Amino acid sequence: MFEFRMPDIGEGVVEGEVVKWHVKAGDTVREDQPMVEVMTDKATVEIPSPKAGIVKEIRAAEGKTCAVGSVMVVIEETGDSAKPAAATGAAPSPQAKEERQFLDKTPKSEPASVSAGASNVISMPRAGGAGVGGAGGGGKVLATPATRKLARDLGVDLAHVRATGPNGRVTHDDVRAAGNGGATAHAANAGSAAVARAYAPMTTHSDAADERIPFRGVRKKIAENMHRSRQTAAHFTYVEECDMTELVALRKRAKARAEERGLKLSFLPFIVKAVCAGLKKFPIVNSTLDEQKGEIVLRKRYHVGVAAATAEGLIVPVVKDADQKSLFEIARTLDELSEKSRSGKATRDDLTGSTFTISSLGTLGGVLATPIINFPEVAILGVHKIKPTPVVRDGQIVVREMMNLSISLDHRVVDGYEGAQFLQHIVELLQDPTLMFMEMV
Repeated sequence: MFEFRMPDIGEGVVEGEVVKWHVKAGDTVREDQPMVEVMTDKATVEIPSPKAGIVKEIRAAEGKTCAVGSVMVVIEETGDSAKPAAATGAAPSPQAKEERQFLDKTPKSEPASVSAGASNVISMPRAGGAGVGGAGGGGKVLATPATRKLARDLGVDLAHVRATGPNGRVTHDDVRAAGNGGATAHAANAGSAAVARAYAPMTTHSDAADERIPFRGVRKKIAENMHRSRQTAAHFTYVEECDMTELVALRKRAKARAEERGLKLSFLPFIVKAVCAGLKKFPIVNSTLDEQKGEIVLRKRYHVGVAAATAEGLIVPVVKDADQKSLFEIARTLDELSEKSRSGKATRDDLTGSTFTISSLGTLGGVLATPIINFPEVAILGVHKIKPTPVVRDGQIVVREMMNLSISLDHRVVDGYEGAQFLQHIVELLQDPTLMFMEMV
């Protein structure tokens, strides 16, 4: 039997969520046949079968989060590819070895109980804690570094988290549950059933006609990231209107040249270039806060993320080194990223590394929005619909092409006045494209 383990995808990834299996127990698989889709940090990766054979057992159900190195599926090899049972897939990554070391350190004085089902999850009671990390005995809480970092981000004390992982290990889901209902966890740890019931989360009433959709995959990652951002960053939003009349006329003239190159020229490339100019003038907006080291990190490259709606939810493809690209190059990059996102072929590199994000509502427009910062960035720009609007110019009422811009900033890093200056600079460049071209590299 060949035990296929969750591979090390790289870039510090220590776990992934099983989104969809393309095979089931009993199926015959070919080598390199698409087998399972795993999602990490919004990017969905399709993993092929490393061996030809028969699927004997699937140990990672859809919706389950798997650590790197954990067994996902057991395959009975056939033909020349058959190996002795000792061959158990790729060597565990350093992260997997670290997790195994955590499990090996757990006292095994009490018998383990194996739950029914495909997962074969081993659950071992912890001394003095009834499954709550570090309670009573004062022992070290079992958790991977990634789980500990998540706990710090959410402000959760691991000592009061109810552990559900193998051998009493605290998992990501345990930390998130404690972060969402910390009062419940503390109450249960104190041993007061009455208090626990008082603080327990409400159950959702359900009718027979209701449809239930699994809360996993991209939607779950979006929820986690948005929740972390709202809990961590001190959001404030500033709004300004922008007269786009001159830029509307310029884009109309440039569309024909873009079409000759097979490009669809929207307003986004112009906005991306204006943002890059603004970030260079106000570098604090192109930064992150390293809380562990107590440092503000000023980013020296300009990777602009552009939020895009897909069938699975909102994702953020990234235009890398946008300040070094021409308007047409940005337009082409946006087209390519948009197509890859819609077809589900966007890679992890396509969706990570942004230093600033633009959220455009396109033709939906709206009057204004207060977008949530794409953590760990410190700002996000909301772009709204351009529409003919009566305004006063030189004492006369005239019709101009007006658009609202809103920017949310992390007040821990960016002061209100500086954030307003940044947005005003973007408005100035968009209202007078000549100034924008003068600032281009």
